[in-house]
Amino acid sequence: MRFAFAGCDRNLKLFEMLMQAGWQPVKLFSVPEVNLLSSNKALVALAQLKKIPIQLSRVNEHELAALKDLSCDMLVVGSYNWRIPDWRDSLSFAINFHPAPLPLGRGPYPQVKAILDQHPRWAVTCHKIEHEFDTGAILDSENFTLDEYDTHESLSIKLQMAEGRLGLRVALNFMHLWQTANEQTEGEYWPLFKDEDRTLDVNQSAHIIKKQLRAFGFLECIAHVNQKRLFVKAGYAWEEPHTYQAGQVVQTSGLTLVIACKDGYIALTDWYLG
Repeated sequence: MRFAFAGCDRNLKLFEMLMQAGWQPVKLFSVPEVNLLSSNKALVALAQLKKIPIQLSRVNEHELAALKDLSCDMLVVGSYNWRIPDWRDSLSFAINFHPAPLPLGRGPYPQVKAILDQHPRWAVTCHKIEHEFDTGAILDSENFTLDEYDTHESLSIKLQMAEGRLGLRVALNFMHLWQTANEQTEGEYWPLFKDEDRTLDVNQSAHIIKKQLRAFGFLECIAHVNQKRLFVKAGYAWEEPHTYQAGQVVQTSGLTLVIACKDGYIALTDWYLG
């Protein structure tokens, strides 16, 4: 199978597994790096090593038609910020690997809500690409467990490993999975989180704040301390009786700030002023 790939470093394992299955990459699409989520250095380096053409701008109908000229059979999407145009006039197949157990968790970045809502299990789903995001018939999925200790970063690792396993299985049994794909039932769309979703409210319980810190990780939470806005890369919260006013700074130690919340404390261990 000759394929084009759209993704970033988070999808490196998937890309490698497709090649391990014998699929031949003919082009790599990615996006310009703007943060850790869009990092593509490792994927681009691998493409350069294998002399695969690379494009960092948006895929349009012209690029899809050009893939046809390369005898490309399929477009595989791992992570891509832009909508894929109608591919059917240029390619035989197009699939997406979505980081959620579809039809639950449609949307641009369901990982955060998976932790906030304390889902005990999660998944990567491979589905056909349709015009509407994440709605195509499902070829297969790979499930795994989540627990109360999972963070944004640990979920990201689990997703990458599951995506690799799923990619290899799909590649080795592709035609059967494509022909027997199951149409999705009515799903649940999760919009991208907003600043208010990652803002720590000192009037909330330590339990809720701890979930936010785990769910956002290096995406950063926001805290308002002494009329200043802080972007929090790492921290912790715990329940403990006290007589402080919520929001009061009760201890400092180097960079670490300890702030009282409704029923305990928040320790901000890695932060910067915004």
